[in-house]
Amino acid sequence: QVQLVESGGGSVQAGGSLTLSCAVSGRAISVYIMGWFRQAPGKEREFVGSITYSSSSTTYADSVKGRFTISRDNAKNTVYLQMHSLKPENTSVYYCAAGPGIEYNFWGQGTQVTVSS
Repeated sequence: QVQLVESGGGSVQAGGSLTLSCAVSGRAISVYIMGWFRQAPGKEREFVGSITYSSSSTTYADSVKGRFTISRDNAKNTVYLQMHSLKPENTSVYYCAAGPGIEYNFWGQGTQVTVSS
């Protein structure tokens, strides 16, 4: 059973930074593409970014490019989302996900990020 557990969420003022972690158990993450998503109240879940198996390629939503960075440590089976210059509109529950390719088969429970103005 693959399990993903996010941590690192919290409250921060606009312009601040947070780093989220996603610890994976049950399977080595080296076989997965890892993604981050978020969902704000009343809105659909949206893609934030992803990182390939070997960290050779990352993809980001336009809204976070230049401010968010995804990295992975396959030895620790953990993926990270560094968030800088946070804005109130970044307030959401952030989820990490794992999948072999286009689809994400496994999801974490989410961690709340609240950015105040």
